[in-house]
Amino acid sequence: MHYDPIKRSLGNVFNRTPWLRRLFYHLLDLLLLRTWHVHRELRQWSKGRTQDPLTILDAGAGYGQYTYWLSSMSPKWQILAVDVKEEQVADSNNFFRQIGRPQVQFAVQDLVLYQEPNSFDLALSVDVMEHILEDVEVFRNIHASLKDGGMLLISTPSDQGGSDVHGDGETSFIEEHVRDGYNIHEIQQKLRTAGFERIEARYSYGEPGQVSWRLSMKYPILMLGKSRLFFLLLPFYYLLVFPFCLLLNWYDARTTHDSGTGLIVKAWK
Repeated sequence: MHYDPIKRSLGNVFNRTPWLRRLFYHLLDLLLLRTWHVHRELRQWSKGRTQDPLTILDAGAGYGQYTYWLSSMSPKWQILAVDVKEEQVADSNNFFRQIGRPQVQFAVQDLVLYQEPNSFDLALSVDVMEHILEDVEVFRNIHASLKDGGMLLISTPSDQGGSDVHGDGETSFIEEHVRDGYNIHEIQQKLRTAGFERIEARYSYGEPGQVSWRLSMKYPILMLGKSRLFFLLLPFYYLLVFPFCLLLNWYDARTTHDSGTGLIVKAWK
């Protein structure tokens, strides 16, 4: 299934006013399990740093929800959010100007080519690398762009059923993905090839997270892929499943998983 047209439709709805966009961000924070895991890691990274003038790269910013969340943590952090989609970048710059956050800047950049040597204390890549074939080149560019001691945080599907692929004959649920998921050792080796030495990786989306993902993401996306009329039914659908998804997300984010369909990876320069 092509996911981008559905994302554009959602963006068109929630980009109409700053209030709607803030609401959209908060809904994504609650519904998307990867956000629970990423926020957990970012809170840990930010301890004792909120008063420091740090620089952050949101590498593949998408809707900009992680940039929004990070910019809420400290006005002293300068954040550069990059993406390849010009319209999305323009919309995001307009939104952040409207809400008065001049420390945030969005720019059109290709991560395969973009490099800003020794510039960032933190780089964030959430559900991006599964879309990019030249992943080692991206890792090299981010490594070069980090300051000494800087950290890269990655969220991406694993090969344990990420992209909803569970066998050799299956294809990715999201057709924009160029790989079905990373083997946990494979991504660590690619990061070492790019220059990172200290690397930590763990699974996310264990059994509770996989149930939540199907209820909160897969089934609604399949419905919207059939017809945009399902937009009218979504509020009623989420009224039923939302409480269960919250509980499952909470449990998944606080549990150590021996395997899972997602990976959370941290790498330091």
